Amino acid sequence: MNATFRHDLLQLNELLSQTAAYAGGFLSRINELKVSLPVPAFPATVLPEKGMGAAAALEHFDNRFGDYLTGNAGPRYFGFVTGGVTPAALAGDWLASTIDMNPADKSAVSFHIETETLDLLKQLFGLPEEFLGCFVSGATMSNFTGLAAARQWLGRQQGVDVDTAGAGALKDVKVLAATPHSSIAKALSMLGLGRNALVKLPTLPEREAVDINALKAWIAAHPGEPFIYVASAGTVNTVDFDDIAAIAELKKEHAFWLHVDAAFGGFAAASPRYKHLLRGWEAADSVTIDAHKWLNVPYDAAMIFTRHPLLQLAVFQNAGAAYLGDPSQHFNYINYAPENSRRLRSLPAWFSLKAYGAEGYRDMVEENIRLAQQLGERIRKSERFRLLAPVRLCVVCFTLSHEKRMLAEHVQLFLQKLNMRGVVYVTPTQYQGLPALRAALVNWRTTDQDIDKVMDELETVAAEIAHLSAILENN
Repeated sequence: MNATFRHDLLQLNELLSQTAAYAGGFLSRINELKVSLPVPAFPATVLPEKGMGAAAALEHFDNRFGDYLTGNAGPRYFGFVTGGVTPAALAGDWLASTIDMNPADKSAVSFHIETETLDLLKQLFGLPEEFLGCFVSGATMSNFTGLAAARQWLGRQQGVDVDTAGAGALKDVKVLAATPHSSIAKALSMLGLGRNALVKLPTLPEREAVDINALKAWIAAHPGEPFIYVASAGTVNTVDFDDIAAIAELKKEHAFWLHVDAAFGGFAAASPRYKHLLRGWEAADSVTIDAHKWLNVPYDAAMIFTRHPLLQLAVFQNAGAAYLGDPSQHFNYINYAPENSRRLRSLPAWFSLKAYGAEGYRDMVEENIRLAQQLGERIRKSERFRLLAPVRLCVVCFTLSHEKRMLAEHVQLFLQKLNMRGVVYVTPTQYQGLPALRAALVNWRTTDQDIDKVMDELETVAAEIAHLSAILENN
């Protein structure tokens, strides 16, 4: 054994204590850490011939990068849809790395941890027991996996086995949606169906949800044509929901695959107050839900749930690998999702679900929604901002109350100043043709005090922009 390996092995307990102390110190400051920082151009580094050892590497990491670590998992990071990490999930994640088990190994307990966790998640979401669940890396791969099964189904409708003949054997593929996430088009590109297969339907007035009459009209204009419909269960700008129940009713009379993209909106199911938004999703063919969003487990983790495991098996099976056995006879997660070997993503979720239970997640979801509504109401009352849409769940979509001709420039400047200050992080977007801002609240740490800080910061930066604008206009 190399001498440096041997030294680290002998000092392992001390190293783990040092690492835990470093991590604990970071987490003790996370509520006050800046959520964004300018990062310098780090000078190139050279691979050393002789290693420095793990303790020295930890010190070197701190010296090189420590000053630039930000509170992305903290209570005021409202960018994208970014959860935090619960204490229990952190413990599970550390153990997942420690035991380093591949859940594809059916002879190990890791396989049973994975299965149990997926069962717990189906209970949390109220999904049918017969749904097959699989862990994947994120919502993009979850959408990819669901649409891959949908592609296989579409081929069967046309008398083609896509898994053997390829996507080129399909004819006139149509994937319908009203306000799809960008990962849907990306998945279609990766699947060989092409971004042009996506047909965007009209939405309801002042909404991001599909106009059901537009969907009915498209079906009437294409009688008997099988297609894929991607339902939004939480759009990224306003967390709007398609009427999934109405779409499910259409499935009784028309041939189409219903994929529900519920990356973070699916967590509405954890709350008796909001689960009605998902009414009908039990009739879906596939469902995407992200774990490193509102479940608040570390990156990367998401789930795909489907009611057609045989179609998944046709796409993802490791056929011909003698050492893995017959995929159709010996269930293994590697035959139902893109990855073969991977880390035990389920363990952080298992820890968090067991630690906090249905009540814990219900409380967190409802608290985040309450805080988002509070933020939205304060923005609505502010003279410096304009609330662009009702706060339906956990995202606040708003813009500056400036003239439209200068709005894009002012929003960009606002974001630059806001991010430089680092108290809160929000992301830019476009909503109904307007340059806009969005704040997504899905972190278990966020409190009323954070909303006060955020609102003060938004008002301060908006005042600076208004002052600067007045000076420029006067000159």
